Amino acid sequence: MAAPSLATPVRRAIIREVRAMFNDTARGESPVQRSDNALFTPDDVTWRVHGDVVSMLAGGVASLMMQMLHPRVLAGVWDHSNFRTDMHGRLRRTARFIAQTTYGDRGAAEAVIDRVRRIHAAVGGTLPDGTPYRADDPHLLAWVHVTETTSFLDGWIRYGEPGMRRADQDRYFAEMARMGRALGADPVPESRAEAERLIASYRPELRVDDRTREVLRLLLAQRAPSAAAQPVQALTMQAGIDLLPGWAQRMHGLNTPMFARPLVRAGTTGIARTLRWAFS
Repeated sequence: MAAPSLATPVRRAIIREVRAMFNDTARGESPVQRSDNALFTPDDVTWRVHGDVVSMLAGGVASLMMQMLHPRVLAGVWDHSNFRTDMHGRLRRTARFIAQTTYGDRGAAEAVIDRVRRIHAAVGGTLPDGTPYRADDPHLLAWVHVTETTSFLDGWIRYGEPGMRRADQDRYFAEMARMGRALGADPVPESRAEAERLIASYRPELRVDDRTREVLRLLLAQRAPSAAAQPVQALTMQAGIDLLPGWAQRMHGLNTPMFARPLVRAGTTGIARTLRWAFS
């Protein structure tokens, strides 16, 4: 019998840490199993874009930073969530939703989409200036959708497939449009060009205030679920900032210094390759 590879314990340790980041074992959660009856198939671009841990982490950070720039989107989080005490839990739930709706059984995916829609339907309130908001507003859901899809795709292009064809990028938006509509978003982009135009159309509605700064502070200050995962989280946080459009970085008062960008990108690429090796 051949001796076990010295790499085996290393792979197992990495897999264990990653699973702990995305699954709440105290609540009985286990990794989502890929189903032959999922909403998306292995031939879909969505399947490969959402399958890379590091690019999705970086994209998830970037999308949250984009979303919180819209005051009515931020208000739903501020008024109706426990982000102040469980920011990691919020990120984990978002990642699990993406995994369930991309790879999980169709019935389970549709059930979780219905649950999210019911939650949104019960969330509403007013901004400090008296402006009303509802979490199921198609206009607000469209902002969430376009920032998520753009950020996830940009993370994949930077750290997974730098030469990704424009046609495949458009396919990703077209595939994910089904998800956006299922959640109630309107309008929903079906190409990269449509996504870019949609984001530009929202810019007059965006702003930074005390609430934005507080949520950003908590996001950047959150601790990883374990000491071993802390370096990965710190680097992917910087990678997420680096993914933001320049105008969004400036609104947040953030930027990745020119001299630091090669280090952030090289380090994130190295972690991405290590995780792909562990899960291969």
